[in-house]
Parts: sequence; structure tokens; C-alpha cells
Amino acid sequence: MKTILITDDDIHIGNMLDEILTREGYGVLRAYSGTEALMVLENKRPDLVLLDLMLPGMNGEEVLPKIKDIPTIIISAKAGISDKVNLLLGGAADYVTKPFDVNELLARITVALRKNADTAPSGNITFREISMDPVSHGVTVSDQLVKFTKTEFAILKLLMQNPTQVIARSVILDKISYDTPDCVESSLKVHISNIRRKLREINGTDYIEAVWGIGFKMRSE
Repeated sequence: MKTILITDDDIHIGNMLDEILTREGYGVLRAYSGTEALMVLENKRPDLVLLDLMLPGMNGEEVLPKIKDIPTIIISAKAGISDKVNLLLGGAADYVTKPFDVNELLARITVALRKNADTAPSGNITFREISMDPVSHGVTVSDQLVKFTKTEFAILKLLMQNPTQVIARSVILDKISYDTPDCVESSLKVHISNIRRKLREINGTDYIEAVWGIGFKMRSE
């Protein structure tokens, strides 16, 4: 299911969009200010953002540059050509003027999601509910962002690339030594423990298991 973040302080418009998008099969997140939208994006990664411009506190023009790698459609009463041009050049995927036709908006959402899928890197690594982007170093669990240190990311990447294999401690240390020379045998167990804890905090699932006397592997269902 694709998820869309609605950022609009107009409750009536937000509720209308929420109802329409839910009916169309999308998951919906809500934010009522620019600051709240950025707070949501710290913990969730929607597939698309609908962004009003005239928001309380931080306005839409200020929020847009802070939204990274997520297609964003501006929905605003500002109809000036210069406004549209500046925002499209500033990173917006599209611009829809209020009042808008619902069917047109849905079509623009479909197109924006399709373009993003066509241009998205195909090298993501997945394991059950975990998705890892080796380029951006982003990791999501059940669509929720999880922050890892450089060493933790390297270890998790190695395990996810070999999900059915038990990776010996010595092999882990050897494989990640180039990028993370700080990881030594005495600290490996701590790094693994931190990874397991961070993943488990999202949905209560323990994704990594220790194989006594050998090393670690991803836990099958």
C-alpha cells in the first residue's frame, strides 16, 4: 500500500483528501503545519507528500527543500506562474491550484508515483518488513525509518545480503573492516545488540539470531 502525507492546516480540505485517498486504497498520514510535517518525516517515509504553502509556522516554501527523495505535489491557492515555476524548479513534482478537481489530483498523484518508481534505484535490499537503501543508507521497518550508525548499517547490510547464511564473527569483522575499522571483536556483540534492539522497537520482532559458537544470521519466520 502506498502512503501519502497530507500537510494542510485546513481541516476540512485535509479531511476530504483523507477520505478520498483512503477510498482509493492509499494509506494516509496527516500534518497540520510545516514543523509537524518534518517531525512526521523523521519517523515515517511516505511514498508521496501533498504540501500546502500557507502553513502556520514554517511555510510550504521552507519545508519543500527539506523533503528528500519523496515526490511532493504542491496544493495551493497561489495561482501565479512565477510561484509554480519557482516551486517546480525547487524540487516539487507537481503543482495543483486550489480549488482543484479531485479526479485531476488523483491522476497527478498516480503519475508522480509512477515517475518516482521509474527513477528509484533498483538496488534496495529487503528482508521481510525491512527495506534498506545502500545508496542513501536509509533503513525502514514496516515503512518506519530507523537510524543506524555507520558500523551498525554495515553489519545489517552484510546479514541482509546473505539472509539464509550464518555469518561467522571473523567474517563480519573482515567484510566491514574497510568502511568501519572501529569495529573489533570485543565491540561486535554490542553493535549486534544495538541493531536487534532498534529493529525490535518498531514492531516487536527479533530479526537477528545468534548461532552459538559461530556467528549471526537473519531469523526466518
